[in-house]
Parts: sequence; structure tokens; C-alpha cells
Amino acid sequence: MPTRAHDWLNQARRDLEQAGDSQKAGRHEWACFAAQQAAEKAVKAIHLHLGQEAWGHVVARLLEELPLEVPADLIEKAKVLDNFYIPARYPNGHPAGAPFEHYGPLQSKGALEYAGAIIGFAGSQMA
Repeated sequence: MPTRAHDWLNQARRDLEQAGDSQKAGRHEWACFAAQQAAEKAVKAIHLHLGQEAWGHVVARLLEELPLEVPADLIEKAKVLDNFYIPARYPNGHPAGAPFEHYGPLQSKGALEYAGAIIGFAGSQMA
């Protein structure tokens, strides 16, 4: 059966584009979530490329489970992105206020940067 790894990586890149579009539109909570999704799909692409399955949504853990050396700073960036998986989408993800009230340009800028670094890492591992 052919690998779908490049499909996952291509979708990760597309999700990152969506994150950028959301950021430009001022929907920073969606930019953060889309960036997390982009990173998650990129890491799952590496797993598939290496012939293994990966489950879950914790990007840092998915990186740690790779059978190759992952830079420590990339895992730290993934930990930041992991914080956007639930609270950026659900009104009960924060003690008070809707998600959009908790995210701004600072968070979305970092999210896009970190997801871009993880996608770059995935692309280099799959080249």
C-alpha cells in the first residue's frame, strides 16, 4: 500500500496557509488552532514516512516518539502549540470569556512561526 505521508505534509502546509489567512483577518484563536493542526499533521507525516502510525493530538509527544533525533527547541515549540488545541476553540477552555478574547497577534505570530519550524523539520526529514 502506498504511503500517504506526502498528503499529510501537503495538508499541513495548507493548514498553515489557513492559519495565516485567519491571522490577517484578526481571527487569532483560529490562527493558533490551525497552526497547531498544521504541526500535528506534519509530525504525523514523518511517522507515516518512516512506516509507522501515530495517534493523538499532542505534537510534543508525537515528536518525542519519533525514532530520530529531534531538536529540543522544536519540542518546546510544540508544547506551546499544544496549548492551542482545545482552549482556542471552546468557550469553556478558559475560566471566563470566549476564545477570541484570549488570543491576539502575539499568540498567532508565535503559533505560525512554531508550526512553520515543525513543517520545515518534517520536510527535511522526508526529502
